[in-house]
Amino acid sequence: MTKGIFITATGTDTGKTYISALIVKKMKQLGMNCGYFKPVLSGAENISGEIIPGDCDYVVKQAHLDKKPEECTSYIFETPVSPHLAAKLENRNINTNKIIQDFNNTKKQYDYIVTEGAGGITCPLCLDPIVLMSDLIKELGINIILVADAGLGTINSTLLTVEYAKKCNIKIKGIILNNYDNKEIMHRDNKESIEYLTGIKVIATVRKNEPEINITNNEIPALFEEI
Repeated sequence: MTKGIFITATGTDTGKTYISALIVKKMKQLGMNCGYFKPVLSGAENISGEIIPGDCDYVVKQAHLDKKPEECTSYIFETPVSPHLAAKLENRNINTNKIIQDFNNTKKQYDYIVTEGAGGITCPLCLDPIVLMSDLIKELGINIILVADAGLGTINSTLLTVEYAKKCNIKIKGIILNNYDNKEIMHRDNKESIEYLTGIKVIATVRKNEPEINITNNEIPALFEEI
């Protein structure tokens, strides 16, 4: 059976893609057959008429995946907005059945798969009917890792996201603080406060432009569960 984990965040631009790449990269370094999937991507680059799904392209290159970036996602939008709005502006519809089919086809190729969301956990995929990222996570039957920025305001956004995930009966395997600086007393206190207030372990702190993720070789495969 394939094992998986879903990378979500407290909001947009917290470093989901960066963290996803580090996790896939480390799993492959350990000899694990690990892949990557991003259901919906907006803000793709148009280079001389060729649409480049930037997040997928980044992970494929950083983790040295033998895949084309466009094979790692179900929907690619150029407009850099929420998926539901990007789909509306580009006169397209997001069908969760297609996402689930693509996900199932992708996971057949791997023993482990990292799936990356768009935006935060409540990011809407469509409004009629209402489908949020949390709904897709539940449909996929997958646990999450929550990525949060280490800086100011992260206690509030992390606690709100954790409480929402619990309300949705979504299991959180751990929290990762990105852009972490151990010399900053606020960053250290944010880590301690988040663990104390949520009861969930901060499984990694990642400095800006860190080339590796500081999760041990034994701990990182244990984050994945059968899907």
